[in-house]
Amino acid sequence: MATLSNISSTPASEFLLICFPSFQSWQHWLSLPLSLLFLLAMGANATLLITIWLEASLHQPLYHLLSLLSMLDIVLCLTVIPKVLAIFWFGLRSISFFACFLQMFIMNSFLTMESCTFMVMAYDRYVAICHPLRYPSIITDQFVTRAVAFVVVRNALFSLPVPILSARLRYCAGNIIKNCICTNLSVSKLSCDDITVNRLYQLVAGWTLLGSDLILIVFSYSFILKTVHRIKAEGAAAKALSTCGSHFILILFFSTVLMVLVITNLARKQIPPDVPILLNILHHLIPPALNPIVYGVRTKEIKQGIQKLLKKL
Repeated sequence: MATLSNISSTPASEFLLICFPSFQSWQHWLSLPLSLLFLLAMGANATLLITIWLEASLHQPLYHLLSLLSMLDIVLCLTVIPKVLAIFWFGLRSISFFACFLQMFIMNSFLTMESCTFMVMAYDRYVAICHPLRYPSIITDQFVTRAVAFVVVRNALFSLPVPILSARLRYCAGNIIKNCICTNLSVSKLSCDDITVNRLYQLVAGWTLLGSDLILIVFSYSFILKTVHRIKAEGAAAKALSTCGSHFILILFFSTVLMVLVITNLARKQIPPDVPILLNILHHLIPPALNPIVYGVRTKEIKQGIQKLLKKL
C-alpha cells in the first residue's frame, strides 16, 4: 500500500483520492460490507429491470418509472463504488482530471434525477388515488416519455455548470483529494482561485432542484391524505394508502440519508472528518440496495413477476 509521502510526489496531471486519511490501516475491512452492499444493489436492481422487461403485466407507467429509478441507481453505484473498492484493495488512488469531473457531473445530475423521479412517482400516486377515473387518460405511456425527458434534461442542464466551474480553476495547492470521490468542494478547495461561485452555484442549484421536488412531493401526499380521509368504504382507505407505502418508504430512505449527510457536512468541525466521507459513500449504496427490495417485497405484481423469472432459470 502506497504511503502518503509517496503519493505527494505524483505529478499533478491527475488527482489522488485519499479515503479516510486518519484511518488508512482499516480500509480493507470496510471494503467487505461495501462489496456486499454493492453486489446487493446491482443484483436487486438488475433483477427488477429484467422482471419488468419480461413480464407483460408490468408494462405500465408506474413500473416504467420504477425502471428509470433502478437505472439511475445502477449508474450511480457504478460511478462511485468500483473506484472506492479499487482504492481499498489495490491502492489505485489516481484519477484523471477528466474522469474526476465526469464523476462529479454524474453524481450531481443523477442524484437530482432520482429526486425528480420520486416527484413524478408521487404525482402518479396522487392521480391514482385522487382522480382514479381519469388515471388512464392522464398517466399514459406518452406522459412517462415526457416525464423521463424532463427528468433527464432538467437535471443534466442544471448540474453541468458544477464540473465546468471546477474544471476552469487553476490547481496549484496540490492534487491530493481527502475524499473517496470527486465531490465539488473536495476538489475545488485545492485551487488557488476564488471558489465562491462554485460554492454558491452548487448550494443554489442543489436546494432549488431538491427543494422544489420535496415541496411537490409533500403537496401530493397532503392531497392524498385528504382524499383518503374522506373515503368511507371499509378497507378502502387502507388499500389506497398501501399503494403509496412502497413509494413513501423509498422517499424516506433517500431523504433521510441525504439529510444526515447535509447535517454532518454543516457540523464538520464538531465531528471527525471521515464521517461525512463514509456517509457520502453509503448514500450511493443504501438507497440503491433497498429500493428494489422494498418494491419487490411490498408489490404483489413484482413479487409474482420475480417468482416467474426464477422458475424459468
